[in-house]
This record gives sequence, C-alpha cells and structure tokens, in this order.
Amino acid sequence: MKYLCLVYLDEKRLPELPDEDCVEFDTSIRNSGHCIASEALQSVQTATTVRMRDGRISITDGPFAETKEQLAGFYMIEARDLNEAIQLAAKIPPARVGSVEIRPIRMIREAVAEAKQRQSSTA
Repeated sequence: MKYLCLVYLDEKRLPELPDEDCVEFDTSIRNSGHCIASEALQSVQTATTVRMRDGRISITDGPFAETKEQLAGFYMIEARDLNEAIQLAAKIPPARVGSVEIRPIRMIREAVAEAKQRQSSTA
C-alpha cells in the first residue's frame, strides 16, 4: 500500500537537522525499496497558494494557513500496512523536532478505470 509521509516542522529548527542525516535516511529508504519519491521543500516564504472561485483565480503569496509548523518535505512510500508505514516514518530525521503525518494514498485513477470497465461490461 502507498502512503504519503508529510514532514512538518518549525523552519527555525531546520539547523538542528544536518542535511547529511536527511540524505542518509533518504538513501537507506530508497535502497530498501520502500521509497517511491521524496523531496525537501524550499522555505514557506517561497510558497504561493492558488484558489479558483467563481471561475476566477486568486493567488496569495505564502502558505495556505498560518501555523507553527510548516510543510518541509514529503516521502511517498510503499509499506505492507499502516504499522510498517509508522515504523518507517519514525525514522525520518525531522520527526525528531517536528512531526510526520501519514496519509494513505487514494487510488483514484484505478477506481475510476474499474468503475468505467464495470459500466461498459453491463451496457
């Protein structure tokens, strides 16, 4: 099963996490076959939020919401179940000073394709 691990932390605490620790973890999780994709994000100061309302685009500099912790990066992982995902997420270095939110991936493309296939076979 695929999970997205969203890494949150107060950007002021980034200096407490050597980049080398993060790269070492990234290398190990990729080598184990659990990592599908991962990236660190630039500062929240570089964020742009886009909304579409009544056919009009609204653009705001900065993140969607003011929070103590900001989204700092992500790991897309493959794990047997939530328990294995938790064990992997606990090893992500920023978990030591921030948090890692684990979200199961919703297999939307597969669900739509399956529904269309069922629909065409009954027609």
